[in-house]
Amino acid sequence: MDATSPEERRAAILDMLDRATSVQVTQLADAFGVSRVTVRGDLDALARDGKLRRTHGGAVSLSKTLTVSVQDRRVNVNAEAKRAIARLAAPLVEDGDAVLVDSGTTALELVRAISGRRGVTVVTDDFTIADYVDRSAPSLDVIMLGGSLRKGHRYTAGPLALRTLEQLHPDKAFVTPTSYVPGRGLMTNNQDMAELKRAFLGCATRAYVLMDRSKVGAPGLLWFGTLAEVEAVIMDADPEGLVGADASELGCHVICGMGEGTA
Repeated sequence: MDATSPEERRAAILDMLDRATSVQVTQLADAFGVSRVTVRGDLDALARDGKLRRTHGGAVSLSKTLTVSVQDRRVNVNAEAKRAIARLAAPLVEDGDAVLVDSGTTALELVRAISGRRGVTVVTDDFTIADYVDRSAPSLDVIMLGGSLRKGHRYTAGPLALRTLEQLHPDKAFVTPTSYVPGRGLMTNNQDMAELKRAFLGCATRAYVLMDRSKVGAPGLLWFGTLAEVEAVIMDADPEGLVGADASELGCHVICGMGEGTA
């Protein structure tokens, strides 16, 4: 189908969505024999016309979508910063590692960045991450945490998730806070997620925090840990050196796009 016109491709995309509910950019590029840039242009045009909804890496049918997940709404928020963080964090993952990956769009970017690793097992509570691995990262394996689905957020939490985690000891954990409050620590806004993130920090050989600069001083109700429990914080930038100041007192490193601070 490498000689298709934009109109033909877009009609075919809508037909595929009638049958499959969602499509991925890589899937469409292979099917039509065109570049991913071309496919993204087609999806953007159809989204502007109100014929589908764009998601991270693809699109979904409007007629079959019941909810818009938080991840989908946040996918373009600080997107370049999240990709920069993922590029900095990816070298920390080696072939053969078992890595615990928190939910969220920054965590998804990390999994995308390590998709070429061999023998890596990703442990996650995030359905979007598991779906990405299933569709686009055949060299990775996934273990899903059990528990209750938090509707609209595409992750599991609660006692069953914590119980599953008790049976695992990954090499590395990558945790994504809702905010970081200088002098206090890592914060989130959901009680079940606070308990799960606290367990994430303690279950792996090494724990890392992924967060962009907008998280520093942002609203966060529930505390779940400090940098004393963290090997390193990976950021796009550390505004006013606030995170670095705490890290130096607590034996943590800060790795950011503008350089690395060590304690």
